[in-house]
Amino acid sequence: MENMLTKRRAKAVALPKPNPAIVIIKAVLLTALVALVWILTTSSAWANGDQLIGSWLTPEDKAVVEIYRDGDQYFGKFTFLKEPHYAVGHEAGLDGQVKVDRNNPDASQHSQPIIGLVMLSGMNYSGEKKGKHQWKGGKIYDPSNGKSYKCTINLNADGSLDLRGYIGISLFGRTQVWRPQQ
Repeated sequence: MENMLTKRRAKAVALPKPNPAIVIIKAVLLTALVALVWILTTSSAWANGDQLIGSWLTPEDKAVVEIYRDGDQYFGKFTFLKEPHYAVGHEAGLDGQVKVDRNNPDASQHSQPIIGLVMLSGMNYSGEKKGKHQWKGGKIYDPSNGKSYKCTINLNADGSLDLRGYIGISLFGRTQVWRPQQ
């Protein structure tokens, strides 16, 4: 019986050696294909993410925030305030002076004017969900109290933005609706 098994064993077949030039060409083509797919998908994401870029009116038209992209993240800064100066009779005696970031926990920022202040930072485009484009991972700063909050942004079908600032989880937060400036 043992003798029969040894007779039936298959002989090893020697495979032909691949041509090294063909192996290199295949590797280069595969690398180029992967790079092309990566470029097409990331440029498409940036194009959709760039819908956030522009000037936005905050609630009650109190301010205009210019949102811009730096690298692959989005930031926003105040470019206009409805009331850019402190009112007459201000409790700290700042009557008529330009509003500054006086509530910032960093005392070196107290003389920074609100106009030009970056108040939205580090937002990343995260794609589309339920028909709304979303940005996450950033922070929004409120100069009225000097606090920063985690932030998410949704672009609505009507062209407005829902900005949600929160501490910890999104459940504990507040949403503002910003409209595009015309």
